Amino acid sequence: MRLARGMSVCRPSAEWAAGTQRSLGGSIVRKHRLVAVGATLLAATMAFSACGSRAQEGGTSEEATTKVAKIGVIAPLSGDLSALGLGIRNSVDLAIRQANESNAIPGWKLEMAAEDDQASPDVGKNAATKLAGDDQVIGVVGTLNSSVAQSVQPVLSAANIVQVSPANTNPTLTRGPDDNNPKRPYANYFRTCTTDAVQGPFAARYLYNTAGIKKVATIHDKLAYGQGLVSAFSGEFKKLGGEIVEAETINPDEKDFGSVITKVKSAGPEAIYYGGQYPQAGPLSQQAKAAGLNVPVMGGDGIFDPTFIKLAGKTSEGDLATSVGAPTDTLPSAKAFVEAYSAAGFKEPYAAYGAYSFDAANAIIEALKVSLKDAADAKSARQPTIDAMANVSFDGATGKVAFDEFGDTTTKVLTVYKVEGGEWKAATTEEFK
Repeated sequence: MRLARGMSVCRPSAEWAAGTQRSLGGSIVRKHRLVAVGATLLAATMAFSACGSRAQEGGTSEEATTKVAKIGVIAPLSGDLSALGLGIRNSVDLAIRQANESNAIPGWKLEMAAEDDQASPDVGKNAATKLAGDDQVIGVVGTLNSSVAQSVQPVLSAANIVQVSPANTNPTLTRGPDDNNPKRPYANYFRTCTTDAVQGPFAARYLYNTAGIKKVATIHDKLAYGQGLVSAFSGEFKKLGGEIVEAETINPDEKDFGSVITKVKSAGPEAIYYGGQYPQAGPLSQQAKAAGLNVPVMGGDGIFDPTFIKLAGKTSEGDLATSVGAPTDTLPSAKAFVEAYSAAGFKEPYAAYGAYSFDAANAIIEALKVSLKDAADAKSARQPTIDAMANVSFDGATGKVAFDEFGDTTTKVLTVYKVEGGEWKAATTEEFK
């Protein structure tokens, strides 16, 4: 029999084997030799028994009875958006570490299972399928991109796995395609960030009422996030009395925006509102200024990252972005998170969605305190975890964490940021009403 590497084999000694053979070899066995053989056999049995006990010990009795539940992460851990994705992953990791250290769920150990979606819907779908196939996975934090969420949602829903996004802002993910007749598509889906139905109008009000801008050109990348953001912005801006002088689109992988900038420039806008992410927004801003279109570029939370300023260059001064919530480093409620994240020694910053990811993971953990209490295993507790999420309510790093009937956060605080001195600086923070 071949044993796995690292396993010990208990063998009787050569002297014992030889002695036993001699004892049993003769046709006439004396009584005292039978006693000797019996004693030897008894000793050998005890030796084998002791060896077996040592092989089975492997850990403490407490470890032997501890069950495992995993919280998955689906986010871009590589590529252009990895700065945001790694902040999401690390913040979930921190929440899990703290839960285990405090024994938040007696009898259970939590583990993280992180998957890289590469900001791609197809890759994200495969990641969700992999996590759904793991019986120990009971919840997932993610995704970053709304377009990826559209592929991930049905997979996790079919497996009864709760999903909490810290960053998806497209309204249709929770309310369906008809805003006049909202219907929740997936009961397992929640989010800790506010949506574009709030973020777009918030930006429109800032440009029209605060900045005094009445003419805007819009550009988006044709993806769910960018298209939805521009739609929400445009509706509110026109309702306020503003004018959309040009509406253009680009491809998500485009790098040269010359033709679009020419069209926009001829329309004479006072600002450009962009729906998309910073890998395109940064070069767009730089190329627009280089072409003589010296107006601020404004976008949503997708461009709120230091990389935007790096890509846009010095001419990004005055560009604007909205992002969910108040600045993390100014929130009293986030102080403990910021300190713990720093102490944990992560190489990457928590970035724009770290605190929201931390709260998303803790929302799942709060639900697990209910669903795992009497559960035999993680898989059987998947649906009870979804049921428990509806009643989750606690004070998180970003403020009050709770969900409405659609799975959306009940908190609607946003911030406008402005590039000043090569950095994003908070211009105003308000609750949207």
